[in-house]
Formats: sequence, structure tokens, C-alpha cells
Amino acid sequence: MTLATLSPAEARAAIDAGARLIDIRGADEHARERIPGAVNVPLDQIGELPRGDRPLVFHCRSGARTTAHAARLRDVAGSSPAYVLGGGIDAWRQAGQPVVADRSQPLEIMRQVQIAAGALVLTGVLLGLFVAPGFFGLSAFVGAGLMFAGTTGWCGMARLLRVMPWNRRALA
Repeated sequence: MTLATLSPAEARAAIDAGARLIDIRGADEHARERIPGAVNVPLDQIGELPRGDRPLVFHCRSGARTTAHAARLRDVAGSSPAYVLGGGIDAWRQAGQPVVADRSQPLEIMRQVQIAAGALVLTGVLLGLFVAPGFFGLSAFVGAGLMFAGTTGWCGMARLLRVMPWNRRALA
């Protein structure tokens, strides 16, 4: 079952009329950029969302997560009318709606994983080409780790980065 999609203008009207805006992104994403008044309930905690009779408007960054999990979000909403903000916070910002951005917050964990993995693979390839072929093993190790993370949903690099000192502010 899919949820009705609202444009940023329609979502603004629904919020002004009393709908609750629910941000299903992770706490780290919400801390870095958010829609004013949005309540952060990450997707993995969405079952804890208090039920009520107010309409709910769910959003993520681009709309992909809310669309992919529409049936689950519909179940969580119960009897409340529920909608998806089409295009997520990206479309909201592009429509000229206000966002709160805190660039002092660390980058989202998954972006950090992408940067670290890319840097390690590139380093392994360059060292393998110019120093010793054994360094290609670093690239293979990172590639295997990414495949494991993709198939199991558990990412050791993300867990490691999450406890780094620069990420502790977002978790507090």
C-alpha cells in the first residue's frame, strides 16, 4: 500500500493545518539539516512513534526511503491520515521552503563511509601499482567489507566511524 504524495507546497499547507512532520532519517542526518518543526523518528525506531489522530507527513532526504517503506509507515500511522513529502527535504529546499542547516555537525555516517572506503580503495590501488602488489589486498579487503555490509546490513566501518570523536556531538 502506498501513501499519497504531497508536494512541498501541499505539505506546508498540511503542516500549517496541524499535520505532524516526521523525519525518518537518522539522527546524524537530522542534526546536520532539518525542516523546522520536524520530529526525528529514525526508520529503525518508527514503531515507537506515538499514535494520535493528527495527520502525519513523513519525509527523508530524497523521498526514496519513505516510498520504499510506505507500507510500514502506513501501518505506524494507524487510523491517522498519512502522506509522504515527495522528493523529501531536497524538494522542500528547492521549493524555497525553510530548512535549518548546521554545518558544524559532522557529515552523515554513510557519507563518511563512502569517503573512507573510496580513499582506502584508491590508496590500495596506488600503493599496489607504485610500491608493492600486496597493497592490492587493501582494496580487496574494503570491497569485501562493502559487499558484506550490503548483504547483511551490518557495516563495521560505519560502527567504527560512529564512535569517532568528531561524531560524538551528533549522537548526544
